[in-house]
Amino acid sequence: MDKIWDKMYEAAKSVIGEKKISDYVVAGGVSAAVLSNSGKIYTGVCIDTCSTLGICAERNAIFNMITNGEYEIDKVLCIPPNEGKGAPCGACRELMVQLMPDSYKDIEIMLDYKTCEIVTMGELTPHWWIG
Repeated sequence: MDKIWDKMYEAAKSVIGEKKISDYVVAGGVSAAVLSNSGKIYTGVCIDTCSTLGICAERNAIFNMITNGEYEIDKVLCIPPNEGKGAPCGACRELMVQLMPDSYKDIEIMLDYKTCEIVTMGELTPHWWIG
């Protein structure tokens, strides 16, 4: 396994940790790291609310990347609860497709860090409305 996955895992691990923000908001139960094409790692955590205003860790990390002026994703790693296996949800996939419509299929996704299971967005999402 490429050592960059270890760096991404450590970055995501450094921000995970569920915190009750208010009676209505809990954050940090899931974390993610995104590697931009420049080689910089961006992190994010999930933010869960009692309404639909929350956000997944992957999208939060991608928005962090965009906020910092980068727009191309190379790799995505998520640490779900109990460090289990997980794939980006439909909303996260949709953002990646729309952000990189000509090359989203090349984004590498770590499905399971413990077993080093990696797939591409093309394998995970072979047919999307953008093409």
